[in-house]
Amino acid sequence: MSQTVSAPPAATRRRRRRLRTLSRRDVVVATLMLGVPLLLDLAFIWVPALASVFLSFTKWTGVGSITMKSCADLPSAPGIPQPGCLYGVQNYHQAFTNYPDFWPAVRHNALWLAVFLLLATPLGMLFAVILDRGIRGSRIYQSTLFLPVMLSLALIGIIWELIYSPNYGLINTLIGHNHNDNLIDWLGNPRLNLWALLVEASWRQAPYVMVLYLAGLKAFDPALREAAVVDGANPWQTFWRVVFPALRPINIVILVVTVIESLRAFDLVYITSNGNPLRGLELLSVAVTQNIVGETQRIGFGSTLGVVLLVISLVPISIFLWQAFRREEQR
Repeated sequence: MSQTVSAPPAATRRRRRRLRTLSRRDVVVATLMLGVPLLLDLAFIWVPALASVFLSFTKWTGVGSITMKSCADLPSAPGIPQPGCLYGVQNYHQAFTNYPDFWPAVRHNALWLAVFLLLATPLGMLFAVILDRGIRGSRIYQSTLFLPVMLSLALIGIIWELIYSPNYGLINTLIGHNHNDNLIDWLGNPRLNLWALLVEASWRQAPYVMVLYLAGLKAFDPALREAAVVDGANPWQTFWRVVFPALRPINIVILVVTVIESLRAFDLVYITSNGNPLRGLELLSVAVTQNIVGETQRIGFGSTLGVVLLVISLVPISIFLWQAFRREEQR
């Protein structure tokens, strides 16, 4: 026995037709809402990034035009500066072999990342777990711990510069090394200045990690924790075998953020060194700035270091996007 499907009423068809049709005003608003952010993204992110990749293959000092000829084809004369020219991969070869600050900067960035992963991240996780238990005054503790994140890195550098001051700093005063015969120069000593800056950076990074983990713990299903307790698991086993695996998306985000923060570390070093390079504080971001806006102004070579930093940064971002798309496909 066949059944006939009745057509939708005329009012429903007109409503659907109105939903499918956009007015000219809607098109203009949608174009502005999509086009303006896209143009800003292209102007301030993609165009500078692509320009840096192009400049990394040139020998340009920021003065004069850039010719498409090879530097070897241009005549050289004493006292006459050459215009920018194509330098090939020699900038990269020089960075990896002849630039004295490159490998120390890579090691220091790796050390920065290791301290963030082994000190700041576990400390932020510990703060989040304690605050998630709903202790008395947790709101006050959370606001106090989160305060360093609200401060700019430049202001944090100034605060800790006062704390590390050899004559009047808090640390030297407490340990009794604030006299001229036994001063400890925390920021001027190449053996101590990097570790001093890592304390500053961890002081700000740990609360940031705390907020991310606290958001994940608040969204965690308490029934799973209760089930683990019923099965006889202690608090340590409950966290590491039930809670922590469920925080995998948060862990990936924190890993990506930690890698990016360790690579773009610049403000604290710049404030500490007053814009001048200091031994023991070589970082990739500092090397990029010194070559682009420093006295030498080697725009091409500085762009090469920037491209190296960009490639290293794309690794965790690519892993994060791959994990995100993989989770969407599994749903």
